Amino acid sequence: MSSDPTPLPAQPGVDEPDRLVLHARDVQFDWSKLDLHWIPDEPFATHVINVLHLLLPEGERWFVEVFKQAVPHITDDELREQVLGFIGQEAVHAEAHAGVLDHMDAHGLDPRPYVEQIAWMFRVVLGDRDLSGAREFAWLRTRLAVIAGIEHYTAVLGQWVLDAKKLDEVDTDPTMLDLLRWHGAEEVEHRAVAYDLYTHLDGGYPRRALAMGVAAFALAALWVRGVRFLIANDPYLKGRIGGRRPKASWALRDGRRGLIPHLGRLARAVPEYLRRKYHPSHHGSTSQAVAYLAVSPAARAADAAEQEAARKEAEKALKQEALKQEAVQQESAKQEAKQQEASR
Repeated sequence: MSSDPTPLPAQPGVDEPDRLVLHARDVQFDWSKLDLHWIPDEPFATHVINVLHLLLPEGERWFVEVFKQAVPHITDDELREQVLGFIGQEAVHAEAHAGVLDHMDAHGLDPRPYVEQIAWMFRVVLGDRDLSGAREFAWLRTRLAVIAGIEHYTAVLGQWVLDAKKLDEVDTDPTMLDLLRWHGAEEVEHRAVAYDLYTHLDGGYPRRALAMGVAAFALAALWVRGVRFLIANDPYLKGRIGGRRPKASWALRDGRRGLIPHLGRLARAVPEYLRRKYHPSHHGSTSQAVAYLAVSPAARAADAAEQEAARKEAEKALKQEALKQEAVQQESAKQEAKQQEASR
């Protein structure tokens, strides 16, 4: 992929599409030409966003496992279809970001110490417990509430990166930008699924509010820690940028510049979610997400590969059917010949 399309802005008054049938796109990315600081001359902003590559693979694998446990409890067929589509998309997301971790390692920045801590949090702290019956189901609903809160944030981030024209202006690496926007578009596309699943199986406001508090605090703490880890372990930076240690004010500065999500927007995400009448469909633009997925180099290549595979499978089925029909005809001819021979 040599270029990345400019994000398509949402147009006021354009009708949003109805609930989509979600499907996983088997995207592939070539990181061989990616610089470790893929926003040119912006190592701090690069690493702020790079934290997503550390957090997301383990988190999304955990989403998949929890959702699989929830599927047998779903009694709504449409929701079940949405959940299965969500599972497929999240599984691909995890693997796509894992490829960036391999790239970091190849450049001398070993992400494993931090990633192993994230894995411990999801697999142990939030993992399965030796429970049964009502207690097991309660723990499942609690984890679904946490996922619903996190998915609100990922949808906010997804909408931000779709809108982030500044990243185009500063010549951000096009392959990385496509990864972020493809992922962001799918997060916007399926932003209601986790919330709808939690509502279907529980819906309690206290559990939802508490889970959002936990999710927001954990994400903020892990993000700050992740930025510190990346800058400290970056072989080119060794803990300093321009001879100075990074400051919290730099996040405000780069947020105002449009290079990273604005902290004010992230902070507003909490009260948005805590409104009694909140629903994810009220935030973000499905039409904008669908428009980007239609022009994303990775998504288009994945769709083309899927169509080609389907074409080859159809051709194979047709050939098998033709051979079967030919065999039937040959057997019929043999039987007819035997009957004629017997009648002489």
